[in-house]
Amino acid sequence: MTDKNKTLLQKSIKIILKGLLWLLPMVAVIMIIIWIYDKIHSVVNSVFGFIGFDPQKYEFLWFLAVILIFLSLLYVIGNFVETRLASIFERLFCKIPGYSTIKDIFSIFSSSKDGKTKVLVVAIRGFASEGYNIGLMYSQKESIIKDHYTVTLSQTPIPNGGYLFEVHKDNIFVIEEATFDDNLQYLLSMGVKSMSDILKTKPKSLDEITPLKKWLES
Repeated sequence: MTDKNKTLLQKSIKIILKGLLWLLPMVAVIMIIIWIYDKIHSVVNSVFGFIGFDPQKYEFLWFLAVILIFLSLLYVIGNFVETRLASIFERLFCKIPGYSTIKDIFSIFSSSKDGKTKVLVVAIRGFASEGYNIGLMYSQKESIIKDHYTVTLSQTPIPNGGYLFEVHKDNIFVIEEATFDDNLQYLLSMGVKSMSDILKTKPKSLDEITPLKKWLES
């Protein structure tokens, strides 16, 4: 194999792996939903069969019934999450290695995140002699280094990878109107769309962007 063919093969494998890593989370979620649906389907089918009702004759109504039960189950679980018993279960699961990390990752996508756990889109002093990089703060807890906070800079166009930096608060500016989804669009566009394009706003001077220190005080 020539060096050119070898380089082409390595590049192809790298692209394939990127596609795989992008696809896996979605496939996992779909598989979980299908598994839960099948379990509910089996239980409801058994119950209806016991009372002499044949769901195969009413396929559409059967589908609606399973969806309704599925949503009702999620509603019950959603209420259960806020109870003391749920906290006990969670403490038990937290003893399982890796559970806390997985829980934190999924909580990033919760729309209820606010206050000290809100995901912030921030600008930090860049790698060049001038300029800034746009990244994310998944937590506003102070780092082990005093007055420093953890900022994540994701890769583009596939934002599965990235880099963590401990940045002094004086070098962090919060883009308050930007959200996690806005930052994702920014990464996927590979710079074709600027953050101002995505937010549909005019570019701002640095003085118009909230410093992290001021944001924390408020």
